[in-house]
Amino acid sequence: MPLIKYRDVKFHKSTLLQIQMANAIITEYQEQGFDLTLRQLYYQFVSRDIIPNTLRAYKQLGAVVNDARLAGLIDWNAIVDRTRFLRALPHWDSPADICRAGAQQFRIDRWANQRYRPEVWIEKDALVGVISQVCNALSVPFFSCRGYTSQSEMWAAAQRLESYGDQTPVIFHFGDHDPSGLDMTRDITDRLEMFMGGLRVERLALNYDQVLQYKPPPNPAKTTDARAKAYIKEFGHESWELDALSPTALAALIQGEIEALQDKTIWKADARTEKNGREELASVAGDWRKAVDAVA
Repeated sequence: MPLIKYRDVKFHKSTLLQIQMANAIITEYQEQGFDLTLRQLYYQFVSRDIIPNTLRAYKQLGAVVNDARLAGLIDWNAIVDRTRFLRALPHWDSPADICRAGAQQFRIDRWANQRYRPEVWIEKDALVGVISQVCNALSVPFFSCRGYTSQSEMWAAAQRLESYGDQTPVIFHFGDHDPSGLDMTRDITDRLEMFMGGLRVERLALNYDQVLQYKPPPNPAKTTDARAKAYIKEFGHESWELDALSPTALAALIQGEIEALQDKTIWKADARTEKNGREELASVAGDWRKAVDAVA
């Protein structure tokens, strides 16, 4: 928990209270294994009626968080930027070291013997970190659409999904509840059916029943959107962002739907095969010199 101070900052009493609230929310989600973007933290403030849902309030909270981190009052690892990160090749200290790493990372395709081939597609790249934990635990591929998916990527996805043969591909899509966010699910369905057909596309969130259930803070519907007129006729003048749904709720939605597709008997048998493979690799790494001599 790096609380590192770089600057002296004098905070107003009300600002210190906001910082305490931010830390309480951060701790709550860290205990569940989640980190937060600034926008997710903002929506937690809004949903708890701490600040209004306005651009000005969002910018003010960002300034408070920035100053609090510089003053050593908020953990530098607590707020993440999931869209900007360093990419580098991995390195190892020895051949035995990479073998040990391989033992930990060894996985078989747990879905190869299943009836279904699920994937999770999400509108926003910033939310990939929220879904990655549950998707990785279930060996499910996930994909950031970044709005409307490019034609190149959609065609490539169809080729990938078709390669699964007799298995049924299932796309679980997550998007904002606004004119374009809803239309993106339709767009994915139409273009994949054009390229391949024979698949399921299900919108898991954000749906209107979930808006009623979780009551995320609303935003004005985007009247400049070409689809706004039909949206407003059906849902009114408010829209809701996927970011406002808690990471816990998003993870639970994915886990419930994915586990419902599993043949548990086959899944457990493949899990044992995977475990045996890891143990074999770990055994080789543990006596690397003997393994090298055996093939020398």
